[in-house]
Amino acid sequence: MPSINAAIVVNHLSKIVDSSESSLTILQQISFSIPEGDSVAIIGSSGSGKSTLLGLLAGLDVPSTGSVQLLGQDLSTLDEDARAAIRQRDVGFVFQSFQLLPHLTALENVLLPLSLAGKEQPEWAKTCLERVGLGHRLQHTPKQLSGGEQQRVALARAFVSKPRILFADEPTGNLDATTGQQIIDLLFSMNREQGTTLVLVTHDENLAKRCQHTIRLEAGRLVEQAP
Repeated sequence: MPSINAAIVVNHLSKIVDSSESSLTILQQISFSIPEGDSVAIIGSSGSGKSTLLGLLAGLDVPSTGSVQLLGQDLSTLDEDARAAIRQRDVGFVFQSFQLLPHLTALENVLLPLSLAGKEQPEWAKTCLERVGLGHRLQHTPKQLSGGEQQRVALARAFVSKPRILFADEPTGNLDATTGQQIIDLLFSMNREQGTTLVLVTHDENLAKRCQHTIRLEAGRLVEQAP
């Protein structure tokens, strides 16, 4: 992939976790770039390092060696506060565990990124929930929602701040086939309409095929990069 106008540039990235008895290499000497506005699927078998790589790309974790440049900023030169500021301003997330706040309603959860940024846009938050089919569930808390509905709230929360980059870890993993297809279509609509760079970890080969680029990991190594 070319690095011109790259949203993300990765150079010789490794992640090693040390314990009292041994060290475990999770990722080893990975390099690639993702052009801004493109979509990329990170695929591979369980334990290949996909979710670890996603966390490093988003600045949620720091590499053992190598570097990640996110929108032109070398994350390794920034402290946690500076990395958090970049995430708040430019990045959206969809995690497997949803990470919704249990005491807030669906609407309040979606509004949260806007509130943290000093923006109060409840109508836009409602629109985001309507786009994921939850316009009738605005005042429900997570415990009143199914797993699939919670996933859709998490997606609406990711969309609401119109991020330049969206990271998603198995975004359709808790959804039925119909709802999953709706969410996939919404992700790619966001990619087209807002120019959002999509970085998706997925086991779904059909979802991976819809992306412009594919990065395949095996045992912590980059074994395939297409195109």
